[in-house]
Amino acid sequence: MKIAIIGAGIGGLSAAWDLAGAGHEVNVYEGSDKVGGLAGGFRPEGWEWSVEKYYHHWFQSDAELLKIAEEIGVRDKVFYPQPVTALYHQGKFYAFDSPIAVLKFPGIHFIDRLRFGFVGAYLRFSKNWKSFEKHTAHEWLRKWMGKRAYETLWEPMLKGKFGEEYYRDVNMAWFWARIHVRTPQLGTFEGGFQAFCDEFAEAVRGRGATILLETPVERIESKDKDQLALRTNDGEETFDRVLSTTSPELVAKMAPDLPEDYLSGVRNLKSLGAVVLTLSMDRPLGPEIYWYNLPKSEGFPFLCLVEHTQFVDKEHFGGNHIVYCGDYLPPDHRYFSMTKEEILEEYLPGLQKINPEVSKDWVKESWMFRAQYAQPVPFVNHSENIPSIRTPIPGLYWASMSQVYPWDRGTNFAVEIGRRAAKSIQASKPS
Repeated sequence: MKIAIIGAGIGGLSAAWDLAGAGHEVNVYEGSDKVGGLAGGFRPEGWEWSVEKYYHHWFQSDAELLKIAEEIGVRDKVFYPQPVTALYHQGKFYAFDSPIAVLKFPGIHFIDRLRFGFVGAYLRFSKNWKSFEKHTAHEWLRKWMGKRAYETLWEPMLKGKFGEEYYRDVNMAWFWARIHVRTPQLGTFEGGFQAFCDEFAEAVRGRGATILLETPVERIESKDKDQLALRTNDGEETFDRVLSTTSPELVAKMAPDLPEDYLSGVRNLKSLGAVVLTLSMDRPLGPEIYWYNLPKSEGFPFLCLVEHTQFVDKEHFGGNHIVYCGDYLPPDHRYFSMTKEEILEEYLPGLQKINPEVSKDWVKESWMFRAQYAQPVPFVNHSENIPSIRTPIPGLYWASMSQVYPWDRGTNFAVEIGRRAAKSIQASKPS
């Protein structure tokens, strides 16, 4: 078959790898000048490694990702440092990345810490996620983990991630998935995620696929004989199958001929955007902490702070210290229209709460990245509302991070859904 894939992120590349490997003619269309999508990165002059536009790491449990890394011959470049993840409590940061650290955390009473551990173990070993999606994380955790532990540990995280508008509505299956498969060990790739994406793209090309950068797709239309036409700024081309790996908004815009019941399901999917300010500093921000979990109720203007060079050596970045300030926000939030300089001014007091000596003079360079589609919001019984990968238009498929549920968005599940879409396309092959 002649197949088009829209989007050269991890999901699109995974589908292309399998489909090209099965002997199909595959064209991958990407609007930007690099592969990688939300997992892509940038590398200024003088750096050996790239850093990600939107911060990523891998877990040791990321089986799909590790499997495809093995297949393309780069598994030996995945490594797992042992960084410190910390939680803010009453003006101090406490390690919160192991059972021992949890037992030592002073923010909740000892009996609540034990209850926290038992509930965490139950979520870790329970496999029946369907039963969890009938409840909100807010009500379930408050009931079973206890009011004090919930309000200290998980309510700030839910509020920070989903905002006041949605934090009470996110279903418990989403939370279960985070506890069920994640590991304390966090991994990355030699050279950065962009290096992984570039090697992946080369492997896909090695199987005969074509990757067309800076070629956004404008429209998808049905043609005679069950074929589909793709329109780009280079003209129109016809395919037997088309897979879109774009956001709900983009697939609805590109394929307006989708039946209204399917389109309404796509449009009803809710998501938040991401705003990330990355700083290159001439000295370290803090005391050997990699990941800071920050409660906005304490005056922090962003959800999380990541000092990347507490994870990998600063020498990969010209000796500079790399710090991320990240947040999930509604797409109409004012941060999406503010300048990089304005956001740095707004973020600076938050950095000074971590280290009072921080000043703008520490910042050598900064970069601002924003994506309006970054974090799907799953409501109660969300599995009943997810549009099918195989759309009602013959030959048209859609696979996005909104459909990896109950899992959270991330590169591992982008691989999984990309390969699942490829399998579905393979099964539709005409005899």
